[in-house]
Amino acid sequence: MKIAFWSIGKVHEAYVKSGVEDFSKRINNYFKLEWEIIAPLKNAAKMTVHDIKKSEADIILSKIQKDDFLIALDERGVQLSSEALAQQIQQCANSSAKRIVFLIGGAFGIHETLLKRANFQWSLSKLVFPHQLVRLILAEQVYRACTILKNEKYHHQ
Repeated sequence: MKIAFWSIGKVHEAYVKSGVEDFSKRINNYFKLEWEIIAPLKNAAKMTVHDIKKSEADIILSKIQKDDFLIALDERGVQLSSEALAQQIQQCANSSAKRIVFLIGGAFGIHETLLKRANFQWSLSKLVFPHQLVRLILAEQVYRACTILKNEKYHHQ
């Protein structure tokens, strides 16, 4: 099974880049990981929020495969413990999912069509984080989930 992290926005800022790279390298010891940073729309300043979200959704929907398990990071999603995230990943592996795609939406969130396509909507917190930090938190939490699945000592209970 592969894991993909997709994020709409700018490339990794220097202050998170090394952490994201470190956790990505660690995840690769368990699952093949791929990152895709989708550039923000060039003409967004002239668009409505709805049109921006719809255009971003169209881009994502053109990239997603029918059998991908899509986890949309959304503030209205379900909050999970680290153990529950590990369980979610294990369930995907058990169901022979070829790829789990974790999607971090654009500045205005994720369009309804993508949320409907998502197999699961996950909220990291009730707090609002900058997208750059969400990438780092996501990478660390997926790595933590991998160590939980292998009963390794990184995660202390």
